[in-house]
Amino acid sequence: MNTLTHILNDLSDLFYPQLCITCNERLISQEKYICMKCWFDLPVSNFHTDEENKVAQLFWGRVHVEQATSFFHYRKGSRYQKLIHFIKYKGMKELGQETGKKFGDILAEDGNFNRVNVIVPVPLHPKKQKKRGFNQSEWIARGIAEVMHKPISADNLFRKVFTATQTRKNRFERWQNVDGIFGVKKTELFENQHILLIDDVVTTGSTLEACAFELLKIKATKVSIATLAFADF
Repeated sequence: MNTLTHILNDLSDLFYPQLCITCNERLISQEKYICMKCWFDLPVSNFHTDEENKVAQLFWGRVHVEQATSFFHYRKGSRYQKLIHFIKYKGMKELGQETGKKFGDILAEDGNFNRVNVIVPVPLHPKKQKKRGFNQSEWIARGIAEVMHKPISADNLFRKVFTATQTRKNRFERWQNVDGIFGVKKTELFENQHILLIDDVVTTGSTLEACAFELLKIKATKVSIATLAFADF
C-alpha cells in the first residue's frame, strides 16, 4: 500500500507538480508549500533582539506591552506578500501553522518571550470566521505554541462587534474601528498571566492595542505581542 501510494504521488507530481507559493519554482522532496531557498531568503526582522524595535514603538504611549516583535518584513509587491495572502485568503491554514513553527523556534530561544504563560490569537468575529472558515491568527498561534510548548487559549478573548475591513483606513480610523470591540469571557483564566498576543500582520497596531487594553484590565496580567509580519511600507 505504501509503495502504491508513493507511485501515485510521483505520478501526481509529474503531471501536477507542487510549486513554491512565493517563487513558483517546483518543490522537491521534503519541501512543503515554500522552497528552501525562499525560506532562507525570508526577510527576517530579528526585532526580538531590540526592545526598541519598530513594532514596539507602535505601542509607545498607547498601551503598555512587555515585548513586541514580528517574524519578517512585509512589503506590498514582494513575493512574501503571497505567503500572507495564501494563509489569509486562500484557505492555507496549515501554511500558517508551519510558518508559526518557524517563528516559534526563534521565540523559544529568546529569554523574554519564553517567559509567557499562555498564547492568545487575535479573534475574528464569528460571522467573519464562518465566512472564511478559520482564524488565520489561531493557526499561526498553534504553530508557535507547539514549538514553545505553551498552552493556547483561542476563545476566551473574543470580538464583540463585527467591524469593516481595516485595509484602507488610516491610523485614527483603524483605532475608531476597533475601540471597545473586544471582551473576555472568563477573566479569572487570565489573572496573573503573561499573555502572548498573536496576529498575522501589524500595520498601525490598532487591533492589537485594543486587545491588549482589554486584557490589561485583568488583575496582574502582562501582555507581549508577536506577529508573523510587519508591514514595512
